[in-house]
Amino acid sequence: MFKKIWNIFKQVRPTNRSYWIVFMLILLFISAFNFKVLYNPAVICLWVLLVLCVIDGFLLLKHQQPINAWRVPKHLRLSNGDINDLTLNVQNFYPFEVKIDIIDELPFQFQIRDFNISATLKSEEKKTFNYQLKPTERGEYDFGKINLFIKSKLGLVERHLKIESPFMMQCYPSFIRLRQFELLAISNRLTDIGIKRMRRIGNSTEFEQIKEYVNGDDIRTINWKATARKNQLMVNHYRDERSQHVYCIIDMGRVMKMPFDGLKLLDYAINTSLVIDHVAWIKQDKPGVIGFTNKIDFKVKADNRGNQLLRIQEALYNAKTNFLESSYEVLFSHVRQKITQRSLLLLFTNFETANALRRQLKYLRKISSQHVLVVIFFENTELKDLLSAKPKSTFDIYEQTIAQKFDYEKRQITKELQQYGILSIYSTPEKLTINSLNKYLEIKTRGLI
Repeated sequence: MFKKIWNIFKQVRPTNRSYWIVFMLILLFISAFNFKVLYNPAVICLWVLLVLCVIDGFLLLKHQQPINAWRVPKHLRLSNGDINDLTLNVQNFYPFEVKIDIIDELPFQFQIRDFNISATLKSEEKKTFNYQLKPTERGEYDFGKINLFIKSKLGLVERHLKIESPFMMQCYPSFIRLRQFELLAISNRLTDIGIKRMRRIGNSTEFEQIKEYVNGDDIRTINWKATARKNQLMVNHYRDERSQHVYCIIDMGRVMKMPFDGLKLLDYAINTSLVIDHVAWIKQDKPGVIGFTNKIDFKVKADNRGNQLLRIQEALYNAKTNFLESSYEVLFSHVRQKITQRSLLLLFTNFETANALRRQLKYLRKISSQHVLVVIFFENTELKDLLSAKPKSTFDIYEQTIAQKFDYEKRQITKELQQYGILSIYSTPEKLTINSLNKYLEIKTRGLI
């Protein structure tokens, strides 16, 4: 019983207002040494302060659970690399107005040490506070207690109330961006974010149906036999070829550890792979995904079953790596043995120098001879900023010279891949999804698979 009472009293502590009043009383007592007339008023003020503090503390401690607080996430999971909205609800059960400071114990991954929400709540009032979090790595995020610092209108003492509200949210590859692409596709506004309208060259080889001719149809597709039978113009209607295998291959080696805007290149590749596989599934292709380092870390075989996207999402969420040196020999051996049908392979990797590419080029050429290979690597945006800056010293000129060398080698990689008939994408991390999606749509439109 005594321990329970002591735990309740431990919740109360003086406020800054109390400390300032005590400081003024100390000055008053010091002045009373020279002006004795001030002594009695100082003593009276001290007793008044003590009485008011007791009353204030009693009002705050009178109710065992005077305020309730709980979190309400917008989504059941966190979306990696995106702004995630969370809601904090607070309700006051005191019979009087209180001021509160809310400190939420956020997951350690965010490294946020200054989270604080201040508000005033009337009696029986409920308020909703919105805040945003941006995770930069996949995994589990554990939320802790909700700390409430409560003050009455007197503001002499405050009550520290800890509300046990632990819960865990899993951070998955960017599904928020995935839904944005879906909404833009439904409203035909994909061009607003850079998705190009691809001009069809010739016709697809997959016949769908014969239909009546309408203005705008290609007259070369007129079916004369059907026209003679129906006594009106009929045309052959073609559609994009379907059930083609599309693999996103993710290099999970050390070259993908480089950070950009708080997110590793590996996570940019994972987020983009999820979008590409989703679009491929919508177009009734068979999406799949492979992750490799010095071995095949994970694989989801290309398929168009109803749960395929869920399987891919779970595989990408659980993708773990030690960022070891990647083996393209292992990748080539796996592709040759396991992917027997001609497929589109989107390889997310990063080559910083032309020599790094040449060491792996023989494997890339062998893969390209059997499949449509697209090598996707990243532009170093820090080099770009360095090249655009005006040099102010000899050392700056030296840095820019080295940066120009690396930038030249990056562009040389694209040309070298092109010489061997290997498609490539040289993209900044923030534009990776758009550029990769454009390349996939271009390959589909041109019938290169």
